[in-house]
Amino acid sequence: MKEVKVIELFAGVGGFRLGLEKASSKYKVVWSNQWEPSTKSQDASNIYVNRFGEENHSNVDIAQVSSDEIPAHDMLVGGFPCQDYSVARTLKDSAGLEGKKGVLWWQIHRILNEKEKKPSFLFLENVDRLLKSPVKQRGRDFAIMIASLCDLGYAVEWRVINAADYGMPQRRRRIFIMAYHENTSLYKDIVKLENPLDWVLEEGILSTTFNVTQKSKQTFFEIEGDLPDISSNFNKKTSSTSPFQNAGIAINRKVYTVETSPSYDGHFETLGDKILLNGAVPNEYYIKEDALDKWEYLKGAKKEKRVNKATGFEYQYSEGAMIFPDPLDKPSRTIITGEGGASASRFKHVIKTAEGRLRRLTPIELERLNMFPDNHTEGATDIKRAFFMGNALVVGVIEKIGSELAKRI
Repeated sequence: MKEVKVIELFAGVGGFRLGLEKASSKYKVVWSNQWEPSTKSQDASNIYVNRFGEENHSNVDIAQVSSDEIPAHDMLVGGFPCQDYSVARTLKDSAGLEGKKGVLWWQIHRILNEKEKKPSFLFLENVDRLLKSPVKQRGRDFAIMIASLCDLGYAVEWRVINAADYGMPQRRRRIFIMAYHENTSLYKDIVKLENPLDWVLEEGILSTTFNVTQKSKQTFFEIEGDLPDISSNFNKKTSSTSPFQNAGIAINRKVYTVETSPSYDGHFETLGDKILLNGAVPNEYYIKEDALDKWEYLKGAKKEKRVNKATGFEYQYSEGAMIFPDPLDKPSRTIITGEGGASASRFKHVIKTAEGRLRRLTPIELERLNMFPDNHTEGATDIKRAFFMGNALVVGVIEKIGSELAKRI
């Protein structure tokens, strides 16, 4: 395959595209979609257009886009939101399905289902709690996804990867999902294996890119029933734990899963590697003396009585201390969407400069921690730029996986 035509859904500010285009010239994004509901200002889409151009970019609700409007493609990628993936039978047709809340996942399913020529590869990203949701039926949502993709002809591989475990500058733990259609050589390579977990531990795209060691015995089970049955009954009796470990593969609804640990002995980047020199940082990012007490309180340990304002219920609240300021000789903590703005916060990053002053991180520094180019999000407010990085993925993870996939196809 000399060229891999890609569509990017839930594109944000283009992290998947950046990683793939850095990985190989094979990848050509032929269509993208980014739509933020409940807001008139489409800031992320505007950034995407500023960086990549408006040609073949869609800024409308994906549910309103006919699959006929989406060009033929070899790979579908996207960081779809973690929602409730429950389904029910439609009233009109017992063979049909309707997604209740996880509407964006079901848009991916709709596109795959309606395309006569299905993409050869899927490359998806989500928060790692997807493996354990919802609370009352641990693993049900992921089981629905796995079953629906297997039914569409895919083998599905997954791994939870913390970028910092492999030398990247941010501790950001996410699940990465690769799916290979039955018409691909990679699918055929998987089904030939006597033990499919060999793919997960040694021979697959993810294990070759990010080495692991086996931490637990492998588990095998089958996902049975149609999708509404899975939605209603999966893991209902033993729902305290999810049957899905942090790595695994599923073929024809047969699930092989195992707990793994990262194996890496290379260079580790740190928060300190990514900070700007003091003179390049606007004064507004420095913490004022009269605000320091509030920052120290929020970052510190607490054990105090609090009252629920709505009910008047009094309870004991406690939490441990956070390291304050953030250490420069380690990878950063996970960037959150509320990272921007001057108000004191327990979760925002604060560093001490060489001059001994305390300050927040700038948009450029947040971009660097996600391995974006400097000023990729320029054009939006600083608060929005921080929000984008709280929603983004670590580009280096996509680049490395994309590079290995390009070699194998």
